[in-house]
Amino acid sequence: MKLRSRRMEVWAFPLALLIVLALAVTSNAGDVASRLRGILFDSYQHAAPHLAQGGIAQSRPAVRVLDIDHASLGRFGPWPWPRSVLAKLAAELRTAGAAIIVLAMPLDQPDPASPERLIAALPDGPQSDQARAVLSKLPAPDDALAAALIPGKSVTGFVLGLKGRAPTLAGGIEFSGDRAALAHVPEYEAASGALAQFDRIPSGALNLLPDPDGNLRRIQLVFRLNGKLVPSLAAEALRLTQNAPGMIVRARDSGRNLVESGSAIAAIDVGKLEIPVEPDGSMWVSYSGDSGSRNISAAALDRGALAPGSLKDAVVFIGAPGDAVATPDGVRTAATVEAAALENMLLGVHLARPPSALTAEMVFLGVVGLAIVILFARGQFWTAGLLAGVAIAGFGYLSWWLFSQKQVLLDALSPDLALAAVFCAGAGVRGLEIGRARARLKSAFAEALPAAAVEQIARRPALLKLEGEARPVSYLVCGVRGFAGLAESFRDDPKGFTDLMARALTPLIDVALARGATLDRMTTDGFSCFWNAPLDDPEHAIHACEAASRMTEVVAEVNDALARERRFDGLAFQPIEIGIGISTGMAIAGGFGAHGRSAYSATGDCTQLANRIQALSAQYGPAIIVSEDTRKEAERGFAFLEVDYIAAGPRDEPVKLYAVLGNPLVRASPKFRALATFHEHIFQSLRTQQWEKTKGLIEQCRKLSGASQKLYDLHLARIAYFEDNPPGPDWDGAFRPILK
Repeated sequence: MKLRSRRMEVWAFPLALLIVLALAVTSNAGDVASRLRGILFDSYQHAAPHLAQGGIAQSRPAVRVLDIDHASLGRFGPWPWPRSVLAKLAAELRTAGAAIIVLAMPLDQPDPASPERLIAALPDGPQSDQARAVLSKLPAPDDALAAALIPGKSVTGFVLGLKGRAPTLAGGIEFSGDRAALAHVPEYEAASGALAQFDRIPSGALNLLPDPDGNLRRIQLVFRLNGKLVPSLAAEALRLTQNAPGMIVRARDSGRNLVESGSAIAAIDVGKLEIPVEPDGSMWVSYSGDSGSRNISAAALDRGALAPGSLKDAVVFIGAPGDAVATPDGVRTAATVEAAALENMLLGVHLARPPSALTAEMVFLGVVGLAIVILFARGQFWTAGLLAGVAIAGFGYLSWWLFSQKQVLLDALSPDLALAAVFCAGAGVRGLEIGRARARLKSAFAEALPAAAVEQIARRPALLKLEGEARPVSYLVCGVRGFAGLAESFRDDPKGFTDLMARALTPLIDVALARGATLDRMTTDGFSCFWNAPLDDPEHAIHACEAASRMTEVVAEVNDALARERRFDGLAFQPIEIGIGISTGMAIAGGFGAHGRSAYSATGDCTQLANRIQALSAQYGPAIIVSEDTRKEAERGFAFLEVDYIAAGPRDEPVKLYAVLGNPLVRASPKFRALATFHEHIFQSLRTQQWEKTKGLIEQCRKLSGASQKLYDLHLARIAYFEDNPPGPDWDGAFRPILK
């Protein structure tokens, strides 16, 4: 019964998660699925913009945007420009051959610089009569702009959702199909159209509707105004390019796919062009990536600096520079977005998400997800992982291929993430099952070995040799410097002291264990650990130095946290300082047990040396001091600086000690190289008993960045001792009296 229950857990949770995620993607709960699609399709457009491949210059007629650049602002003044300036530019566009001028800005308010407004701003009195008479004879800028637009084809804009004059709708919009499809089209109850001067000019809606994440990926081609279909600015411009009297909105039949039902708009016909659209009447915009070739400078136009024929039969959009929206291509002006949409339609670049796309995505998710669940139930976990990986990669490639080759938008991100979550859920349940099955083994050595080692040994028990073996290890001893004084400062608060030590030592031990160490002993002021036993670790010296380096960072973080707490409590705080000694060499590693308790430990000369190094570390300054064998094993990964040459007794072999000062980048720095060179000369002078030269070198070295003043004080004190007690001609360079 228990076995059956465990097997059910392996597949039951992934199956439940699969159902929940499938429903979430289908219903687009919280707009999560649409946001994920947006991220995916944006990345596709950045990788392979279709317009960049097709070439903007192939658009016939050419679509251009009048760029209000710095030169133009310098020529005509800051924006907004008087409409007399727009009228002048419109006339110049006509002269340059532009076929259609599209004003992507509302014209529902009179020009602020119109004579009527200036007259109203004049003070009362006879002294203003002459100015009123002159202003009353001036032409209205709005009339001038209308006069420049009306002779040729032009389009103005109106804003839906604002109350104002009814907009001018030149072309009719017919509808074919079930009118229930119109329920998806955005509807407004009011609109603010252009001034009466522009009534003879066709107009389209200026409204842009971003996705929930704020990016504009689609542009509406039709809206509803009190139940009546009205065109967008880009759609109306397209109608004029096709010389079409109107456009036809077509709906598809009910029952769009397996997961969606009901009628929806399928396409919009404008002349001979068929534009595939989303159910709400919007189209996906394919951005070119670089719209520089689409823009023309207003200043260059006014100077006559454009290439002859560059605007022949062109559609030119004019928009406000501050009217910007976020797009997958970055922040762009509304005029640029409208121009890109028109260019898409003229080039036949139609990014489309077919009605069957969601069905295909859900079928893929359901079939592969169920297959993974079945494999979990049968215990074939590696096969389930392989299937998940291949399916995720394959569907992702299919999505990319459809976009790059067929301009079809298939969402691979949502189902792929769902499949990954299903597999991870099954793997997690399987991990729990394995954990329960091996709980007894783990509990037996939980205090002796790191978790990673216990896990590997649980899978391969032969790795743990309790009978003992000789092997090289890197042994690390970490202790709190000034422990006695720190304890004395907490004499009246023993609980606070134990809490402090726990907060200081626990994260340090965690650092060691996280890097594969085996915890050996714990004391009141520190702990010791080692690498390369019981599991093989060819990089044991490097890992020991990495752990030590991270410990220095962690203790600084602990000090910062404690300092903030003490400031809040109003109590004095003495920062915790640690010293670390590391030695590499042969040791006997094995299991030791008594009174029903098990332990795994290492012992040897290197363990004793590591303890001695840690005890001496405070006199050198740097936190991490290592033996020469450790330096040789880890030299390629760290910057080592020689700090001492010691011997444990009169007949012991001296050992060079090194401080760890950083990573290979530090070692390559000029500052460190200079410091290392000085130290090399200092110790050469010491060993040859050149006391005055050594003192001079030390004084020079004190001024270098990274130098330890405590270390140099130590060596100067030793030199003073040697000057009074010459070591003799056979001296090996080691300073022994301090170790007695």
